[in-house]
Amino acid sequence: MIAIGLMSGTSFDGVDAALVRIAPNERGYAIETLDFITRPYDAEVVERLAALLPPHAGSTAEVAEMHRRVGEQFALAARAVAAGTPVDFVASHGQTVWHDGERGVTLQIGDAFAIREALRATVCYDFRSADTAAGGCGAPLVPYVDALLLASDDEDRVALNLGGIANLTMLPRGIRRGADGAFDVVAFDTGPANMLMDAFVAERTRGRQRYDRDGALASRGIVDESVLDALLADPYFAQEPPKSTGRERFGAQFLARHAARLEPLDLEDGVATLAELTAVSVADQIAERLPAARVLVAGGGARNPALLGRLSARLPRARVETTAAMGIDPDAKEAIAFAVLGLETLRGRGANVPRTTGATRSVPLGAIAPFGLARVLAKLEAECG
Repeated sequence: MIAIGLMSGTSFDGVDAALVRIAPNERGYAIETLDFITRPYDAEVVERLAALLPPHAGSTAEVAEMHRRVGEQFALAARAVAAGTPVDFVASHGQTVWHDGERGVTLQIGDAFAIREALRATVCYDFRSADTAAGGCGAPLVPYVDALLLASDDEDRVALNLGGIANLTMLPRGIRRGADGAFDVVAFDTGPANMLMDAFVAERTRGRQRYDRDGALASRGIVDESVLDALLADPYFAQEPPKSTGRERFGAQFLARHAARLEPLDLEDGVATLAELTAVSVADQIAERLPAARVLVAGGGARNPALLGRLSARLPRARVETTAAMGIDPDAKEAIAFAVLGLETLRGRGANVPRTTGATRSVPLGAIAPFGLARVLAKLEAECG
């Protein structure tokens, strides 16, 4: 099957689009990445999303308008990565504008029918709602794909995504599916990854910089241990999984609550302290469960040597590297994951991990905007049985 996976994370800086070929193998699926792009959001969309998302209160009219606009942006990214290649289906995560995992409330916008019209292809979308309806927190969903693509019989592994939020999947060696088809893995959001650093840099530079390019600021800064301890006192870090979080907790308002502590720090020391917050909150969880694992990192944080260095320093028995070592582009990994989840949607197979999300059972994820669906399902049956 030829598919496009579309993803935009909590930093809402653009749409990741992966064009992939998916074929079944003895463990699950073999993935060949045919192309990958990141198409930045139009500046007007970024501005309106920033005004819509927490801590701001958006109107119903603005949510509806942005649902359409974001769908058009996703469609442009999908057409660009396809570049004329016939596509069997598209799987779109959409743009999260609200996520409250504890209450099982989540909303991703991005009109799937706008994507369908642009690609003339079936679109799978709204992946989180099925899990929340089954009693889960709707996140993380990628652990199912982590187990399919990255698990090993020979070594313990951890799949770590460092996007706006940090999430990880523990993959002890020899992991297998349970009787219900679900993988018995532990996975959860550890807390912020790049989100707080990005917000701090943007605030201190008055928007001249949006992030710490190549970790240059963090590498020059000195961690303020007293500020770090205060940030780590947030109760989320001590909460046991299943758990998920997002901008609602660790957005700009988190920095505002700690403004008095952060104000005395210069730009470099502030970024270094926030990078250490990410490293500590991630490393503590890995050290507790799989301290000698191979840690495979994806997401924007995989391009931050300072952050990876701090993580390695706190995990002396682990081997920290990016998913490139496994032939998976760290920037493309989440988009690829949703392409795989879309295939499972079309197959009607459960693709959440109840132990991870807290759902009562394994359920098929996603809704379908059909286009030539009979042909797609016939091809799927021929390839996958």
